[in-house]
Amino acid sequence: MRGAPGPDALMRPCLRLCLQPRCRWPSAALASSSSSAWRSRGAPFSSSTGNRLLAPDPQANAHAGLPSRLRHALSSSSSSSSENLGRRSYSTATAPGPSTTKESKALALEQRIAAIPLERFRNFCIVAHIDHGKSTLSDRLLEHTGTISAGDGNKQVLDKLDVERERGITVKAQTCTMLYRHRDGLDYLLHLVDTPGHVDFRAEVTRSYASCGGALLLVDASQGIQAQTVANFYLAFAQGLTLVPVVNKIDLASADVPRTLEQLVDVFELDVSNVVKISAKSGQGIGDVLPSVIEHMPAPVGDETKPLRMLLVDSWYDTFRGVILLVRIFDGRVRAGDKLVSFATGNEYTVGEVGIQYPGPVPQPMLRAGQVGYIYFNPGMRKIQDAKMGDTFTTVGSQDVVAPYPGFEEPKPMVFVAAFPTDQSLYQKLADSIGQLVLNDRSVTLQKDHSEALGAGWRLGFLGSLHCSVFQDRLRQEHGADIIITEPSVPTKIVYSDGKEVIVSNPAHFPESDDFRAGRATLYEPFVTATVTLPEEYLGRVMEICEAARGLQKSLEFFSAKQVILKYEMPTASLVDDLFGRLKGSTKGYATLDYEDAGWRRSDLIKMNLLVNKAPVDAVARVVHTSQVDRLGRLWVTKFKEHVDRQMFEVVIQATAGRRIVARETLKPFRKDVLAKLHASDIGRRRKLLDKQKEGRKRLRAVGNVVIEQSAFQKFLSK
Repeated sequence: MRGAPGPDALMRPCLRLCLQPRCRWPSAALASSSSSAWRSRGAPFSSSTGNRLLAPDPQANAHAGLPSRLRHALSSSSSSSSENLGRRSYSTATAPGPSTTKESKALALEQRIAAIPLERFRNFCIVAHIDHGKSTLSDRLLEHTGTISAGDGNKQVLDKLDVERERGITVKAQTCTMLYRHRDGLDYLLHLVDTPGHVDFRAEVTRSYASCGGALLLVDASQGIQAQTVANFYLAFAQGLTLVPVVNKIDLASADVPRTLEQLVDVFELDVSNVVKISAKSGQGIGDVLPSVIEHMPAPVGDETKPLRMLLVDSWYDTFRGVILLVRIFDGRVRAGDKLVSFATGNEYTVGEVGIQYPGPVPQPMLRAGQVGYIYFNPGMRKIQDAKMGDTFTTVGSQDVVAPYPGFEEPKPMVFVAAFPTDQSLYQKLADSIGQLVLNDRSVTLQKDHSEALGAGWRLGFLGSLHCSVFQDRLRQEHGADIIITEPSVPTKIVYSDGKEVIVSNPAHFPESDDFRAGRATLYEPFVTATVTLPEEYLGRVMEICEAARGLQKSLEFFSAKQVILKYEMPTASLVDDLFGRLKGSTKGYATLDYEDAGWRRSDLIKMNLLVNKAPVDAVARVVHTSQVDRLGRLWVTKFKEHVDRQMFEVVIQATAGRRIVARETLKPFRKDVLAKLHASDIGRRRKLLDKQKEGRKRLRAVGNVVIEQSAFQKFLSK
């Protein structure tokens, strides 16, 4: 049984009628149209009369051929939807959206910064030994100034890397601008730099000092002054920075504030009358930090009317914008569209955007004298090598009247390792991952390398052992790449008899003992001046470790009743051989270590090789001091034997130094019991079968190759 026709069936003939080419607009529909409706739809004006021209209503055309009842229903729904649409657009236009609020906040920030004169600028950094609470103090200062909202989730806000949050350390110096209303009711523009605490990243601290006029010297009340505290103090003192001492962690049960203040007076001769006592974790005393900064640290010196003089402090790479520069403005001002020139490279650039870190990037109309902010160019700077640390920029045409800044000393790698993919099919992927990390870490040196045992790889140079470990963790976390890292080594300088000097960073390129030129050459290895601070009760153990590491004692000072500062000159090779771990273990974690380069020293060095069936394994080769040969040789062969699979023939593992075999281990072959089928046979028969098996073993050993799996190298090279 057929039902009544639905609305779709009724609409089909109506739509066909409307699509007829002879269908015209009825004049009655035009006459009855309201002029106000046309105005609301935005009808155009007549050029002669000034009145709005009436246009045919497309809705009326669509309904012209429909039945009256259906036409009335469709017209009602159209008018109601138009009214609803108008109501929605009206409410959207009046209610402020998120973008409007964000723009108003940005405008208010720009106006507030523009109203602050240079005399109310303060640029300062936080320096301390590792794990004394620098990042925690930075979080509390950002909360106190309203830069970020207070909350329990604010932990290491300025630390951007996953490895920093995982290890609880700062690897790269981070910056942030803060606005603070002082007790006098005036706004101050504060620029904060959170610096790394480990000695491997000292170059970051040095660059941070160039953008600051003062520093907060942070000391842990439970630990007291430690090695990196001493190093940072003398570095800041040499730069002429104003230091404000801050004692942290005063709420701990083990805190000894009077002893810490006594150390500040005895070691640094600081005035502790203005010391600030805080607990960065709980927020106790945080309100006294910034007033002390404003009252005791000087404002930056500069002149906005002079030509631009801009110092490049740091840089990082962005995939879309290219190289982004962190700069300090000494004189003049810079805004988007300015043409700048680099003193170091001579390249000219057009400024694309300037801004501040608040704590994320916030664009600004300009940066003026005394400020620290970021800048990138359009078109962008594509090579990170063009951004030379300490370079000076000025406007094009002002090169003759602007004096360049002295610049920074580029950090030199002290530790070299070889890196290889665990699977050679992943070489290109790993190359891309390493290339991306090197873009943002200019202190890493990179060159291609090759090993007969491990295949194609790279030779990487790092500032220290922790720097190498952090780089490896970043590869794994950010790119999902696993690599095989060889034992860390240090460079060696060879001075030949004809006066030619060569610096070798790869042990595989060290001359062999049978090279006649090497026999008459003089060898040098790098030394460091190591400063160890420790409790007095562990002094004997620490001195034994330093003497075993070929250290030469330079001084011994008691700076309190229970604390000692030891200074040793020792080879860099001993330092990277887990010296810090041994110091920590022998002092229950109380010893701290700092070091600085002490130049080259003449030394008795030799190249050690690991041989497997008389074939050298180049991935394990090292240049060592002759006094370490026997110990290291025995360690090598014993450890390597544990990770090499047994073969069908005998495998001989040897450690050699020059032409001398230092240690040997033998891996017995798999052996078939050829006498199993003999029960009561003659002794001659037994001897014949054993001799036949022995001859077969000799032939197999002569033509057989030892297959060493990648996993064996990975286990052997791991600590």
